[in-house]
Amino acid sequence: MSSNASHVSSADNGHVSSADNGHFVAPVRSEQVVVDAVRLGDKKSNLWLDAWRDLRKRPLFWLSVLMCLAIVITSLWPSLFTSVPPAGPGACDLANSNGGPASGHPLGYTFQGCDVWSRLVYGTRVSLAVGLMATIIGTVIGVIMGALAAFYGGWLDSLLSRVGDVFFTIPYIVAAIVVMTVLKDYRNEFVLALAIGGFAWSSTARIVRAEVLRVKQADFVMASIALGVSRFKTLVVHVLPNALAPVIVVATIGLGQAIVAEATLSFLGVGLGGVSWGADISQAQTSIRTSPMALFWPSLALTLTVLAFVTLGELLRDALDPKSRAQR
Repeated sequence: MSSNASHVSSADNGHVSSADNGHFVAPVRSEQVVVDAVRLGDKKSNLWLDAWRDLRKRPLFWLSVLMCLAIVITSLWPSLFTSVPPAGPGACDLANSNGGPASGHPLGYTFQGCDVWSRLVYGTRVSLAVGLMATIIGTVIGVIMGALAAFYGGWLDSLLSRVGDVFFTIPYIVAAIVVMTVLKDYRNEFVLALAIGGFAWSSTARIVRAEVLRVKQADFVMASIALGVSRFKTLVVHVLPNALAPVIVVATIGLGQAIVAEATLSFLGVGLGGVSWGADISQAQTSIRTSPMALFWPSLALTLTVLAFVTLGELLRDALDPKSRAQR
């Protein structure tokens, strides 16, 4: 053998050997092996899509939606469901006092001789209008107070939180009674809604504050501030849209509570009076022994309306909560 070692290579089966030190070189393969490949689902997924996929499978959701739609349509176009005298549902004839069902009057008459069915239909507009305006007023105030307190913190958080605590300790029904008594010469749907919503925003503010505190720690909020976007614009554009999910749920439930508040004030005689479920319940209680159905029908309408919106809010809350969805 010569001093220069001869290298013997073999290309059979892709093997390469070296005689220098007796080492064996493993074959080189051109195959690509996918390790820990992540399979992405075909369906898009986010909070709202997951909630919708959960809700559409629940019959109770569709039932509550149909009830809410029926209530809204009745309040907007009551003439589609009843025909009333030219004077409107307030036209009464004492000759029909506590009368039973008759042609064109399927639910009978009240103690004052008013048509129960027409008052139920037209009373939907008052209850829903006041409840909706009161919910909007309370939600707007609560979102502003809670978002500013949580996002800016410091002395502003302390000040707004203490103001919210003060309003939280005031029963908004009692406060609305005082407001409507003082403003008895200016009673209308907006004043009544302001009296209810202006004192019912503190619970919404607490929920918004907690949600904004959570969202503002996200990376996209820090990136927005680092890019030079103003703090207020960051709050409006990036933080609030990601913190409104629980607000929608609270507003839906609060709508039912506002309708109850309107009926309570009308029942106590400090509401709008006239065509109102609360006023009808108050008038019918005097003749409950002789004509119980005059009390039953407005009470049933109020119960079903509140139940529809509260049920819808509860279903939204469960659907928007991943933990609740996982437990079912």
